[in-house]
Amino acid sequence: MLIDFFKRSFESAKEQENVYRKCKRCGAVVSVEAVREHYYACPSCGGYIRIHAYRRIHMLADAGSFEEWDQEMEAVNPLEFPGYERKIWESREKSKLNEAVVTGRMTLDGIDCAIGVCDARYMMSSMGHNMGEKIARMAERAAAEQLPVILFACSGGARMQEGIISLMQMTKTAQAFACLKKSGQLFVSVLTDPTMGGVTASFAMLGDIILAEPGALIGFTGARVIQQTIGGKLPEGFQRAEFQMEHGFVDAIVERKNMKETLSRILRLHVTGAAELSSGILTSEESERLECREEAQAVSDQGASTGLNRFFEVGQGKKDRKRPSAWETVKLSRAKDRAHALDYIHALFPDFFELHGDRCFGDDRAVVGGIASFRGIPVTVIGIQKGRDFNDNKLRNFGMPNPEGYRKARRLAKQAERFGRPVICLVDTPGAYCGVGAEERGQGEAIAGNLQAFSDLKVPILSIVIGEGASGGALGLATADEVWMMEHAVYSILSPEGFAAILYRDAKQCEPAAEAMKLTSVDLLRLGIIDKVIPEEEPVTAEGIEAVVSRLEPELLEFIESYSALSPEQLCAKRYARFRKF
Repeated sequence: MLIDFFKRSFESAKEQENVYRKCKRCGAVVSVEAVREHYYACPSCGGYIRIHAYRRIHMLADAGSFEEWDQEMEAVNPLEFPGYERKIWESREKSKLNEAVVTGRMTLDGIDCAIGVCDARYMMSSMGHNMGEKIARMAERAAAEQLPVILFACSGGARMQEGIISLMQMTKTAQAFACLKKSGQLFVSVLTDPTMGGVTASFAMLGDIILAEPGALIGFTGARVIQQTIGGKLPEGFQRAEFQMEHGFVDAIVERKNMKETLSRILRLHVTGAAELSSGILTSEESERLECREEAQAVSDQGASTGLNRFFEVGQGKKDRKRPSAWETVKLSRAKDRAHALDYIHALFPDFFELHGDRCFGDDRAVVGGIASFRGIPVTVIGIQKGRDFNDNKLRNFGMPNPEGYRKARRLAKQAERFGRPVICLVDTPGAYCGVGAEERGQGEAIAGNLQAFSDLKVPILSIVIGEGASGGALGLATADEVWMMEHAVYSILSPEGFAAILYRDAKQCEPAAEAMKLTSVDLLRLGIIDKVIPEEEPVTAEGIEAVVSRLEPELLEFIESYSALSPEQLCAKRYARFRKF
């Protein structure tokens, strides 16, 4: 009887152990089922639990679509390191894996792709010969079969038992992904906890788009080593995903529950034939916005003339509407309630996915950019964004880009060129930021680099000045095939106040200065500086943007279709001639 009691008690305890776990982060006792329902995160503190490779694939792949590649590979011990074979055997027994990464082919929401998932159960997913070999083979096969690649990185660093052979995997995998890039295929790198050492310094940071899970540890050298080296305290959140995004190395932080939807959206904007399905990936909020826009379009079509008011294109005025003076136009372009870049982006591109960072220094929030679709056509959208209130303006640096903002724009434009996407730029800036830090980080070089890169870009580029367009700070995003302006926008060498201070020695003479500068849309159309004016029956605001967008849409479609018909050589030659005439 007593033996039966202890046996039943032991079995009950064993069952409880299988049903409940203690969170290593917060100490809460949570059920396994609840953890599973929260996408393998603690229901109490939200901390992520590391996911096994096959479980990760199961969460992403369409049912029955996964086909594994290179499942079995013979173990190697290139340095004949004592005890390494035993370590490999133990890792295989523990993880039931042949190596620290699982690779293969699958479909995600019907889209074919190659996938690789690192698994920390196998020697902390350290990179040795076989791991590097599997990843290189995956990239090479994806290039040959014309498949985009998704790779979930996770690693403690190099595999010490393989010494210099482990180090060589960094170059080998980097070369393999260079082949993938040359084949024209997309590489999405997803950084999970932890992604450290040689993996960070090779394939993990080479993605066309780099995503990260919240709170993931990402870095090259371990924090303890850095702290010992510098002899000081490290900043809060050092080397976490949020830190890396702030410093320009991650495009977006994506929660696990949103990962499949996010990857699906990205793939659809890159894979030929998938973009027209993009309406199927809109959120309910985006779908509602799209319906509102279509209603506004229908109302507009029933109204006056279709398309744009063509009288603007010959520089004529509307007889029944008084045109504001140059200085009044400046004030309208700066109005607090004026529509900003993100207002246009959300109205025109409901599936816009923002990308962050310049991959050099930081993420300048004065410049927003990302990928989207327009009438089923994948596009890259870049805008200079002002804030709506003081705190927002601080975040956006009052719409004055730093060097990293221009470099982010250049990175996104070059990415658009790789995938054949037209580039749409929205310009609204009082000028490039002129602080000490901006000069130290090369403000002039950053703008100059954009002028050269955009001049030679082999895809169509359209720039629209939606508010202020001042100095070289605006030109950094206004080197394009065509430049359009909103009717109440301005575009000039600098602000009227600065112009008056220099030429009139009196900054208060801004009103006559504005008149003399010929900075209004109609003046610039007459001078041939811009190609089109978008009429504003009323000064465009965030709330009233739909009426303007409904007029803008058909013109935008016409631009994309006509310029996409040109060869890369024709585009560059036409763009060269446009600016050469000045």
